[in-house]
Amino acid sequence: MRPDDWHLTEDVDSFLARAGDFLRSRPALHTVPLTVTEALRTRGADAYGAEAPIFGLLERAGEVRATFFRTPPRRLNLTPLTPEEADTLAAHLADLGCPLPGVSADHDTATAFAEAWQRHTGATPTLYERQRLYRLGTLTSPEPLPDGRGRVAGGQDREQLMCWYREFVAAIGEAASRDAGSWADTRIANRRVRFWETLDGTPVSMAGVTPMVAGQIRVAPVYTPAHLRGRGYAGAVMVEVSRAALAAGAAEVLLFADLANPTSNGLYQRIGYRPVTDFAVYDF
Repeated sequence: MRPDDWHLTEDVDSFLARAGDFLRSRPALHTVPLTVTEALRTRGADAYGAEAPIFGLLERAGEVRATFFRTPPRRLNLTPLTPEEADTLAAHLADLGCPLPGVSADHDTATAFAEAWQRHTGATPTLYERQRLYRLGTLTSPEPLPDGRGRVAGGQDREQLMCWYREFVAAIGEAASRDAGSWADTRIANRRVRFWETLDGTPVSMAGVTPMVAGQIRVAPVYTPAHLRGRGYAGAVMVEVSRAALAAGAAEVLLFADLANPTSNGLYQRIGYRPVTDFAVYDF
């Protein structure tokens, strides 16, 4: 394979013109590039920060075989690659002097690229997180549900959403993709966060969703404050948001879970989510 089989661009529209059909061909496996490129297309190139995103695609005989994207300063995100393809891409990006803080992809691809990046740059990869991608099968409501009800978060909930967004980002140890106010405003406007609230109207858990792209919706984030956990609130709000995604016409409802958290993985499986594949995240 030649390095020039990889084509790079900073323009999301030209990238999607060539790679869109490929990404839509496997919407579950490609959920992250589908939702990120949709956000960049609709909200602008600065949707994830001031620095321009970069996209790449592997094309042979006029057919797209794989893609990548990066929204600096975040990690490189890859669709599945063979070890040879991962090595060629790592060598190509190293030759171009592209700084990479890490990589996220399905487990085998991420591991192959991390090893290749170490060979070509000397950087030491460290496994940051193992994730499992789930797809909703038959939605099963936990019994008994906690007292309360689900509802869509509205304008009156802006401060609550901002607070919980900051807490969620801190809890997972990631950099915020945007400021809390902008994050809350977008989700309020698009009705993309649901609360579970107690009978007196106090929100106790939230779950959000991505916009529907290629028939898939991904649940993210799911957050319950630490002092309110263990009471069934997360399961209740997950059922609410999953049911709403199905009602909106999603053919696939997806989510990622940290494999280091057996509680959340167990919950998602109890309410009907089934494993698709495992992912790995490495830091360099």
